[in-house]
Amino acid sequence: MGLPGTLFLRNLFARRNLLYQLIQRDFRQRYIGSAAGWLWGLVHPIVQLASWTFVFSYCMKTPMPPGEATENYTLFLLCGYLPWMLFQETVQRSANSILDHSNLITKTLFPSEMLPISVFFSSMMNHLLAVLLAVTAVAFWDGHFYWTLLFLPIYTGLLGMLAIGIGWIFASLQVYLRDTAQAVMVILTLWFWVTPIFISEDQVPEGVRFLLRGNPLSLFVKAYRARLLSTELPNLDELAAMACWSVGAFFVGGLFFRHLKRGFADVL
Repeated sequence: MGLPGTLFLRNLFARRNLLYQLIQRDFRQRYIGSAAGWLWGLVHPIVQLASWTFVFSYCMKTPMPPGEATENYTLFLLCGYLPWMLFQETVQRSANSILDHSNLITKTLFPSEMLPISVFFSSMMNHLLAVLLAVTAVAFWDGHFYWTLLFLPIYTGLLGMLAIGIGWIFASLQVYLRDTAQAVMVILTLWFWVTPIFISEDQVPEGVRFLLRGNPLSLFVKAYRARLLSTELPNLDELAAMACWSVGAFFVGGLFFRHLKRGFADVL
């Protein structure tokens, strides 16, 4: 089987100690020399969220979409932003992960496919803190939290497969085309604004709603909101669609990475 198949998963399990060391190293290097350390990973999204809430809720007085599980725009925005934040951080940082560890790849038989995976798990640290913040905020404003958040790890796992698969593609392209990382930032910016984080799907004009249908992050945003803000059970059709996107991206990204990986040592 190929890289993203059973053989790869078996190798990943065998190299779990290496993966743990990469995650630990990545997490430490991000905040080395910083007094606040990992807290900055929580401060940035809080400030960004507060800024958006001020602009859209207080200045522009954006009304809450009808039929939503909450009337609190801050909670609506926070729960929708959580999956995007994890996805963006994983993909964006994965793009440079191979170049950042080029000394290991050129001098040793280093399993470079592990790097985007370690980026995802390192980013999970901040994601877990942000989810805890969201649960606390929901409990504070709504007076309780919903048991359906127990389904959240399923969506996080699928989101991880999607982000890693896309991260593999961009990471391998960056080795050969050094403009890839810049292109990734542009792509993610456009992708962000066609994801219903500030608004619901119903508020998107019908003529451009096809952009949401072809956007897997729309499914994750909707699922995160439903699990955190209501007792609505997972929709099996939407869950199946997410699984198709995620598994497909994971397999395609893995095969793409495996093909380009052969020339890494020569180019680096």
